[in-house]
Amino acid sequence: MRFLDVKTDFAFKKVFGSERSKPLLINFLNAILDYTGEYAITDLTIIDPYQAPTIKGMKDTFVDVKAVLANASTVIIEMQVLNVEGFEKRVLYNAAKTYAAQLDKGEQYTLLNPVIALTFADFIMFPEQRDTLSRYKLLETQTLVHYSDDIELIFIELPKFTLSLDDLNNIHDKWIYFVKNAGKLDYIPDALIVEASINEAFGIANEAGLTKAELEAQEKRHDFIRLQRGSIEKASHDGLLKGRMEGATEKALEIARNLLDVLDNATIARKTGLTEAQIKALR
Repeated sequence: MRFLDVKTDFAFKKVFGSERSKPLLINFLNAILDYTGEYAITDLTIIDPYQAPTIKGMKDTFVDVKAVLANASTVIIEMQVLNVEGFEKRVLYNAAKTYAAQLDKGEQYTLLNPVIALTFADFIMFPEQRDTLSRYKLLETQTLVHYSDDIELIFIELPKFTLSLDDLNNIHDKWIYFVKNAGKLDYIPDALIVEASINEAFGIANEAGLTKAELEAQEKRHDFIRLQRGSIEKASHDGLLKGRMEGATEKALEIARNLLDVLDNATIARKTGLTEAQIKALR
């Protein structure tokens, strides 16, 4: 068997945002968010994750999966494989926009319900933190008392998740393993097949059940990601090279400044690699 790479937004939407996804999305969110007992999600509605801008000039909002829970809270889920500039602000923008969009003009603020933004990142966002999962809320900085629980940002950094199949202790770990590794597997591991919802997710992600158009869409998404990653790596390499060159030039200029009182321009230029025009400008 071959499975979709769930780390692509196409596959993530296919698995968690399709018509048949509701039961497994409930299981997935309860496991990832650690909702148990009275806090467990018992029902939800999967809705169109696209939001048109309500304010002229603001950007459209795209998330991969959006669901309204039985308690009226909204969960927006995004899978991000590229570490693009401003991504952390986009997550906050999406959450704030979803929160504000609940009210029509003139309605009371008391009608606002909580919004949870759950983000899977296939890169390191918070290098100072060791844990795979991190949660952010509005807090008072001295006492850490909550100002409000109405907007919560939750991040799962997949590169930090390094557990093997033998080390998966609970349904939380198993779901993260599925998201990170499904595209690399050619069979359903025993540790995962015993979980009914994860087994169902593998069934949706099985390429054998996809149409030709869906397979082509997935491959196009892979090609786009490969091109973008190449561009990002090249930009990073070029920036590093430029920085090294600028550093070398600055060092040469510093040496030249120290030689101005003892050597002529031509000699300093030969010893530092600078031009005589640069030496003249230093004088």
